Amino acid sequence: MGIVPKFLQKNDTVALVCTARKIEHSLVENARKHFESWGFQVIVGESATAEYFQYSGDDELRARDFQTQLDNPNVKAIICLRGGFGTARIVDRLNFSEFVKHPKWIVGYSDVTVIQNHVLKNFGVASLHAEMPLKFPIFGTDYKSAPANESLEAFKNALFGTFEPFCLQPNSLNKFGSAKAELVGGNLAILCSLLRSSSEIDTEGKILFLEDVGEYLYAIDRMMMTLKRAGKLEKLVGLAVGQFTNLKDNEASFGKTAYEIVAEHVVDYDYPVIFDIPAGHCEINKALVFGGIYTMNVSEKFAIMCL
Repeated sequence: MGIVPKFLQKNDTVALVCTARKIEHSLVENARKHFESWGFQVIVGESATAEYFQYSGDDELRARDFQTQLDNPNVKAIICLRGGFGTARIVDRLNFSEFVKHPKWIVGYSDVTVIQNHVLKNFGVASLHAEMPLKFPIFGTDYKSAPANESLEAFKNALFGTFEPFCLQPNSLNKFGSAKAELVGGNLAILCSLLRSSSEIDTEGKILFLEDVGEYLYAIDRMMMTLKRAGKLEKLVGLAVGQFTNLKDNEASFGKTAYEIVAEHVVDYDYPVIFDIPAGHCEINKALVFGGIYTMNVSEKFAIMCL
């Protein structure tokens, strides 16, 4: 089990940063309002409002800002405002010596998978996969019945240490069985890009979570084959498959759905598989703890995964 940072309390401080693409300033302000309404003190990092072509500041600025929040013992959670591309460009510039002394939550998903996997692999510190403020509903609007509220509430509850179990309808591609192990994973494309680096994922004896967005179906197949050939699928004790959204196909159809592609690559392994976890690039993006111990139970009648 990873080192789990302390969950937050009211009046704790959170820092808003960008490690990759830039974000509209109005969305940063919207995020600040949400976090303050939950009782937090908010630091708006330098990278949150910086711009350098597509990035939220150049590599030096983004790394410097993230380092500042890592080193600040008063910051209890570093909230990544959005993903995109750019986190891999700064991860090797970061010094985690103070972070290890005072572990804190690193929150996000997508491109943030780089840092989340890096800190778990190298320092054993858990992180939080959760909705990013880029997709927060506008503060003060009536969104209580909208799917966005479920993601937002899951994010808020997770910061305070509350997680609802995933109780899912049966899926014909599920594989039955049970498992209890540390959860690792994140964005499929990012995990493949980290192979043979200091941030390479360790899957042995773990439950692996996968999600992705905007890829061609053949690319999903290629990436699953990459993980398989790298030995990242055979020694799992469980697989939890999140949402694969906005996928594309060629004029000559690939002939399989994303879930069918994933299922094909693990068919020969003897561990449970749950499909359709409501997490990833989707309307309902529930929170997960990478480095937390999860239990999976999958049968013909139900599929459950809980922390």
